[in-house]
Amino acid sequence: MKTRHVLWVLVLLVAVALSGPTQAAEPIKIGAAISLTGKYGRTGEYQLEGYQLWVKQVNERGGLLGRPVELIVLDDKSDPATSVKLYEKLITVDQVDLVLAPYSSAVTYAVAPVTEKYGYPMLAAGASSTKIWEQGYRYIFMMVSPAEVYLEGAVDIAARNGLKTVAMLAENSLFPKASAAGTKKLLQARGMELVFYEEYPKTVTDFSAVMLKLQQLRPEVVLANTYFPDAVIITRQMKEYNVSPKLYAATVGPALPDFYESLGKTAEYVYGPSQWDIKLKTPGNAEFVKAYTELHGRPPDYHSASGYASCVMLEMAVKQVGSLDRDKIRDALARLDTTTVFGDYAVDEQGKQLKHKMVLLQWQDGQLEIVWPDELATAPPRFPTPPWEQRG
Repeated sequence: MKTRHVLWVLVLLVAVALSGPTQAAEPIKIGAAISLTGKYGRTGEYQLEGYQLWVKQVNERGGLLGRPVELIVLDDKSDPATSVKLYEKLITVDQVDLVLAPYSSAVTYAVAPVTEKYGYPMLAAGASSTKIWEQGYRYIFMMVSPAEVYLEGAVDIAARNGLKTVAMLAENSLFPKASAAGTKKLLQARGMELVFYEEYPKTVTDFSAVMLKLQQLRPEVVLANTYFPDAVIITRQMKEYNVSPKLYAATVGPALPDFYESLGKTAEYVYGPSQWDIKLKTPGNAEFVKAYTELHGRPPDYHSASGYASCVMLEMAVKQVGSLDRDKIRDALARLDTTTVFGDYAVDEQGKQLKHKMVLLQWQDGQLEIVWPDELATAPPRFPTPPWEQRG
């Protein structure tokens, strides 16, 4: 009897030991609705790929809090209203434990009230319009430099080289308009003249009328507040209409590897701001680039690095808290002061970014080079941009 009793005790102990890991193995569900189709589909895909790399790596390390991470991804089709519905679904139907951010300021602005209502902390990996952080939200945190300074490097290079006349375009949506508003202030501060400004709808695919105006005005500088598709079209039509400023920069577009793939040598000399670059000496950057390229078969862009870093910082906050208590995670993110592959991070009481800095890139011989700020430059800017007929 005594032997049987001992055997039953051993059986029970083994059962208890086995039940612990079984319960712990329940995945932590993290949800994201992101633009995989529509206008923001290309940049949204890069951001998602950053998320996916982190999920792979965290699971290889044994998971988060000893549990595997499951990423639930939905396509918002680049539409703010669709994204709102999808985040409602992720939170109330799928009952995700945590969320990752959508792409673009316009979509993030629409989604922020949802995550705020349910108390889900969110690191905005792909949104820079400060308007989002002026609504009194407590659960959303800015990772990137604000939209208003995207073209600071281009303005600085133009001003230092004595350029005075500027033409500017902006898509009529949240981020491009915020970028344009900030750029106007930068131009005024440097004593430069804005001789042309025009906003265009999100759906426009032909800038012929604008190009005809620029032919007449012959501005020394053209600045475009864009996303990737319109940046490509504007650049292509500048060549078609022989619009040849001494400096041309666009916000979202030129910094992507896809820009040169779309335009070839037409992309040469074009400047584009970036929140991050492959060549930066941030902690673990080379390892990140290598792992990302191996997983996705192409190098990352700054949207990839931002998406990846947002997951890394969420992981930091969860580990500090030691649980999935979202209020405590929110407080940890508000206090976080760190440096990742993406660069420096710290926020003010509104959740606005305080420390992250941008760089300005230029296409030179098929490669993106950092040309601003001077202390981070990998090559001097090729200035001025030669007229189209003088390019090889």
